Formats: sequence, C-alpha cells, structure tokens
Amino acid sequence: MNSLRHLHLKTTVFLLAVASVATAFGDDTTAPYNGGKCVNPKDLKGKKAVLADIPKLIGIGYFNATAKGIAEGCADLTKAGLPTEVTTDGPTVGDIQKQIEFIDNAISRGVDGIFFAANDPVAISPVLRKALKAGIHVIGYDAESQPDAREWFVQMCTPDGVAKADIDCLVKEIGSEADFAIVTSSLTAAGQNAWIAEIKKYIATAYPKLNLVTILPAEEDQQKAFQVTGQILKAYPKVKGIIGLSSVAFPGAADAITQANLIGKIAVVGQSTPNQMKPFVKSGAVKSDVLWNPVDLGYAAAYAMRAVIDGKLKPGDTELDAGRLGKLKIINGSQILLGRPTVFTKDNIDKYDF
Repeated sequence: MNSLRHLHLKTTVFLLAVASVATAFGDDTTAPYNGGKCVNPKDLKGKKAVLADIPKLIGIGYFNATAKGIAEGCADLTKAGLPTEVTTDGPTVGDIQKQIEFIDNAISRGVDGIFFAANDPVAISPVLRKALKAGIHVIGYDAESQPDAREWFVQMCTPDGVAKADIDCLVKEIGSEADFAIVTSSLTAAGQNAWIAEIKKYIATAYPKLNLVTILPAEEDQQKAFQVTGQILKAYPKVKGIIGLSSVAFPGAADAITQANLIGKIAVVGQSTPNQMKPFVKSGAVKSDVLWNPVDLGYAAAYAMRAVIDGKLKPGDTELDAGRLGKLKIINGSQILLGRPTVFTKDNIDKYDF
C-alpha cells in the first residue's frame, strides 16, 4: 500500500513537471504559430523525399497501425506525383534514450523528414531541435514534444474529448459514486498527462462523488499493466473501475480482471485498438473502447510532412488538406486535429480491423 501511495505522489510530481507541455493540448483556433523552424532545408518541392518514422516503440498493434497509415499516406502522395518514401523503426520497448539513439541515427543518415511519437516530451526535444537545425523537417503524432522542437503535431482528439468519453463510459458501468483507478503509460507521457488533468477536472464538476484513488504507470508494457492492476485490486479493494490510458495498459488491465474472475464486478475502459480489445469485448470484460483511428493518425502525419516539404503548410494556416481525410483543422498554433474519439462496443467493433 505504501509503495502504491509513493508512486501516486511521484505521478503528481511528474504531472507538474510536464504541465507546460500538457497545457498545449487545448483547442484554440486563434493561437499564433508556436512550432519550430527547419533551418535551410533542401528544396524538395515535387521531388522525392526520404522520411524516417520513429514511434515510441515498434512491435505493438497501435504503432503498427500508425506505421500503416504513414505508409498509406506516402503511397497516395507518390501516386499523386509527389514521390515519398518512409521507413519505420524504433526501440522494442518504450525507452526514451533508445528512441533518441534512433533519431540521432536518422539525422546522421541525412533523411529529409522525421516523424516521432515521444516517450518523454522534454527529453526528446533536444535531439528534435538538432534535426531541425540540420535542415530535417520534424512532424509529431500521438505523443508530443515541446512545441518548438517540431514544426507540427497531429493531435488525435482534444484531451477533454478523451476524458469525457472515458469517464462517461465508466459511469455507465459503475455509477457516479464509486472508487476507480488509472493505469497510464509512462509518468512523463504528455498526452496521457493531459487526459488525466481533464479527467480530474471533469469528475470535479460532473461527478464529484467519483473517487480517483491512484494513478500508476505501466511503462508501455502490457505485462506490467497486468501486474499493476493486480496490485491496485489488492491495495484498494473498494475499486469498481479501471481506466487503461494506453494501447497496452488497457488490454493488460482487462486481462488482469479476466484472470481474477472479476468480469462484471470491475469495469475496465480505456484506449487501445479494436483488434487488441475484441476478445475482451466479446467476453464481457470490456464494454467500451475509446479511441481514434491510428491508421488515419499516421495518414494525416504523412500529408502534414509532405505539405511542409512542398511549402503548402505554413505558420498561420488554419487547415491541412489531408487527402482521403479531407481538410483538418489547425489548433493551438501548430497542432493538426484529427477529430473526435470513437467508442467501440460489441455492436460495432467487428466493423474495424486495426
């Protein structure tokens, strides 16, 4: 119990440390451009561009889906006469130092652009600034850096949209007067920290008797999420719900509930791909999976990168033409908004394959 409370306090400290990044996740459409500047990039308008995609980690369903989207976007751009080549690579665990090494290697290879999803918004920023200074365009998606370390960031949906959907789905199962816990990714993940801040804000006004008892990290490790959920259930026996705030935290928590024979007694909601959650939805362990389409997220990032390379996306613009996705709104100065989250349930989850 004491170790769990210590981790909860540690989480609070980290939330404060990344507040300057997390607060950039609103939806202001009037904010001035606050992204970085690529210094003396090659003139590649209409020419072949060689890109590197370096997500938090490779080998999990979510980032397989974003990589698929980036590849599809590059293929569509190539068909449209804008030759665009991309390679996805990265660490096999969510390790920021390993991710930085991959980015450094991409800089050394002289790629024309780098996509990233940050394991740590602050720690990743110096190497991204190094890329910009080397004339390499930088576009983020899924997990932010500091704004001046990249030119644009593709935002899945607004944090309050994720927070409200998660909490409303949870309340449908456990009611508005119950204890719940959060299993997040890492303690420094800007996106998840922004969601947590919005969850706290939302329950304070909409469900004041809903009690968040602890927030613990799974470090992008599904087995650790399984273990952490078990620890929560032992330490907080009154808990009625778990929110899994990453594509591995959610199935890890759902598996823990399943293995403990607590289906129907402990609710689990969160963010993961439909393919990962289908077994849990069909077993009844999970009733709601709140997510965007990560294939579309990657696709939008590809179009943002090409638009920057070709000079079609500039500071002050209000929208991006994103191919098959249509026009996407620009918010907070330098973020491109994909849209609202989708709630996957037993009634619609089989319609999706990612």
